[in-house]
Amino acid sequence: MTFISHVTVCHPNLALAPTIEAVSNISLKVVPTTGTDPETGMFFFLVETDDGNFEPFEAALADDTTVDQAEMVADHGETRIYRLCYTPGTKLITPKTTKVGGLMLEARSARQGWLLRVQLPDRKSLSELWDYCRAEDILFELDRLYQQESLTADGKSLTDAQRKALLTAFEEGYFEEPRQTSHEALAEQLGISSTAVGGRIRRGTSRLIETTLVSDE
Repeated sequence: MTFISHVTVCHPNLALAPTIEAVSNISLKVVPTTGTDPETGMFFFLVETDDGNFEPFEAALADDTTVDQAEMVADHGETRIYRLCYTPGTKLITPKTTKVGGLMLEARSARQGWLLRVQLPDRKSLSELWDYCRAEDILFELDRLYQQESLTADGKSLTDAQRKALLTAFEEGYFEEPRQTSHEALAEQLGISSTAVGGRIRRGTSRLIETTLVSDE
């Protein structure tokens, strides 16, 4: 069992915090394949603007005290990718996330700082990350926390076990009115306990609602 945490972090010395505050019409998102490798010293960001004008962003980037070097590496009109190096005093969350055994699934800018989606092995690791932010005077707000049965690449997909349980329940009439089967009957068919059946159906249904009905916003 792992945990997915949605958190908001804020501090003036967090990476690109001065730029986020200075330019209101941009959206920044960490390119995830580089966000999980903090030892390279190079970080890549996907940057989007409302009007395709990147001059205010680049001007703010030049004055950003958290940025040592910046280079545009791809231009797709209203979307660009930039490669950055941070100054020594920049506060970063990813290295500590990695240290406690977690994975930074997503990091995107918000007016108050960064919105993060973090995969963590247990509640202890979440507590350690929280304590680290408190020690660094970083505002850490836990917006949402939920469990998943196994690691997934995006932190949102159904696990194979959940998918199998939901499909079996559907085929056997579990969701019909009146219900055509029971947890016990499904448990015998799936070779697991009735408690596990209930848990997989409940968590799988919750995941489907989250990914199909609940907006990321």
